[in-house]
Amino acid sequence: MTPPSVTRIDDLDHKDKARLVVDYMHRTIMHYAQWYGEVRHQLPAEQAYDVLAEASERSLAIQLKRLGKTLGFAMEDGLPKPLLDLPAETLEDLLDSVAFNWLANDGVWFQAVEFNHGMNDAKRCNDSCWAQFSPFEAWSIRRFLGADLAPGLEGLKQALNLRVYGRINRQSFEDDGPQAFIFRMDECRVQVARKRKGLDDYPCKSAGLVEYAYFARAFDARIKTECIGCPPDAHPDDWYCAWRFSLETE
Repeated sequence: MTPPSVTRIDDLDHKDKARLVVDYMHRTIMHYAQWYGEVRHQLPAEQAYDVLAEASERSLAIQLKRLGKTLGFAMEDGLPKPLLDLPAETLEDLLDSVAFNWLANDGVWFQAVEFNHGMNDAKRCNDSCWAQFSPFEAWSIRRFLGADLAPGLEGLKQALNLRVYGRINRQSFEDDGPQAFIFRMDECRVQVARKRKGLDDYPCKSAGLVEYAYFARAFDARIKTECIGCPPDAHPDDWYCAWRFSLETE
């Protein structure tokens, strides 16, 4: 797309002003992420999450109220009323779209590094990103559920079901004694797509070791994570990766 040749916003045509709206939104997202990144760098994790909780709640309320005033939608209980008024099926479809967009975004970032700097750098960035995202997602789910979240292993099952991946992939649980359970990713969208193209499994174990252990530990520091199998490990046809979570009582 050819960039506009004007230097003043008022001189942009209608289409370029619309493009600038989207660009402003992207800048806001990046500034939000950079603020949190710096706060996390300067403060201990729990204090950084406290700041994040306060800032995100206030920021989203301000932004949605202003957008509602501009675009003509009302707010109800802190949510855009058009969302609440959607038919149940449409809201389910929207939830899927947002979840799949998250996965697409993850893949786009991975490929942007891989195609320009190679697989090794892409995997290093990916694994390090999971070290940041998994604890955040655990924190976000705990905050979302609040008092409705059970403690220990039962709570972890709830939390695993509410991950973004829980909407995208098919997963299952099997109790393994009174203080442990096995979590299996029965159908992984990424791996299924590779299989359909005749490709080998993507070797995701290095990321999984970070992803699941960090998520469980952030949810409950007493929970231990063990890998039963994850590509490039061999696995049966009915699951792609499996993890055992146990509660250490001592």
